[in-house]
Amino acid sequence: MNGLLLGLIAYLVLQVALGFWVGRKMANESDYLLAGRRLGYGLSTFTIFATWFGAETCIGAAGAAYAGGLAAVTSEPFGYAIALVLFGLLVAVPLWRQKATTLADLYRARWGPAAEKLAVLLLVPSSVLWAAAQIRAFGQVLGHVAGLELELAMTIAAAVVIVYTTAGGLLADAWTDLVQGIVLILGLVLIIVVLFVVGDATLAHVPPTHTDFRFGELSLLDHLEAWGPPVLGSLVAQELAQRAMAARSPQVARRSTFMAAGIYFAVGLLPILIGLAALDLVPNLANPEQVLLVVADQHLHGIFYVIFAGALVSAILSTVDTALLVSGGLVAHNVILPLAPRLSDRQRLLVTRAAVAVLGVVAWALAFTSESVYDIVEEATALGSTGALTAFVFIWIPRFGGLAAAVAAMVVGPLVHALDKTFTWTPHPWSLSLGLALLAYVLVATGELAFRRPRVA
Repeated sequence: MNGLLLGLIAYLVLQVALGFWVGRKMANESDYLLAGRRLGYGLSTFTIFATWFGAETCIGAAGAAYAGGLAAVTSEPFGYAIALVLFGLLVAVPLWRQKATTLADLYRARWGPAAEKLAVLLLVPSSVLWAAAQIRAFGQVLGHVAGLELELAMTIAAAVVIVYTTAGGLLADAWTDLVQGIVLILGLVLIIVVLFVVGDATLAHVPPTHTDFRFGELSLLDHLEAWGPPVLGSLVAQELAQRAMAARSPQVARRSTFMAAGIYFAVGLLPILIGLAALDLVPNLANPEQVLLVVADQHLHGIFYVIFAGALVSAILSTVDTALLVSGGLVAHNVILPLAPRLSDRQRLLVTRAAVAVLGVVAWALAFTSESVYDIVEEATALGSTGALTAFVFIWIPRFGGLAAAVAAMVVGPLVHALDKTFTWTPHPWSLSLGLALLAYVLVATGELAFRRPRVA
């Protein structure tokens, strides 16, 4: 067992111990899911940044930049940074003032239990797929460090994150995110310094095809298809909503999101720089998603490589625990617990933790279904988001549209997206599904108004 592996194990043990130590104070479901709604600026900012900065931002974006250049990384960090800014501007404050526990609570308050359950059905798969992407990335790091087969490494990784997530709650998640965020920034800055300041890495030899966003080659629909899922779809991300609802005030919810967006964008550029520089450092790499690890192998040694490996693990842990926590919270709080309203606080907490663990196993299974971390995340963001997003917009317009309109939008959106992905009707499945979901809502809502309007004799 080499020193790197020992260091990585020690870091994981520290994170799990911190999660258990904070998690032991959880008294009820609200403490577990929302940290008692008392997160301040420091914890709130770093938990948003660390949660948003996942495996796809490190491993996936670096690999995508290496393989396809800037045109291949619209989501990371550009799209998701814009999403954080929009969320802070438009959503954070009104969402905090609703005093909800999950996003699905808003659908129930607006349209009733049927809309709530349908929202859970749309939101949970995205979070579970996101967790699956992180588990796959964790498996790649662990397999690279320990020399294990990817399948075995992913299984070990899944076991670690399931135990870690189930034990802690959002407060434990926030504290570990603080540690993980600092290590993450330190690790990425370290490799940039080693490559560009100490070493001879340069971007001078990057081909023009890799530095061109190719905006001029894209139509308006092409842009919507590329930017819509990360920018607009993220507005209904339960992972982000949970952080806003857990802040101690609406001002903390909004400002922390803005600060996290700035940190996220700045740090998110670093893996892309590494991926572009690696075109000259390690040409013709067979697996682009290994580029970050290969470059680190060649240029970092001893304690520096341990710090870098810790940074990658930090990026992964800080995202996967949140994805499992919010998906388990949605299933438990909005589906299971309403069926047993007389459970004690302790029993409700136990049910929520069990839901988190079960969905962790599901995410582990899904991690085997894709060849790419980046692809899993892209699919997670797009899946079901158009229907949920359309309905979410009309939550804030209470006089237009009833339950039938909400159901129509939430069914049409994902159904059209799935059919288009299967039969390839257009090159813009997300845009088509969003447009038809919006059309379905407006038509049904207009029909509801006409039906309710009293007739003049």
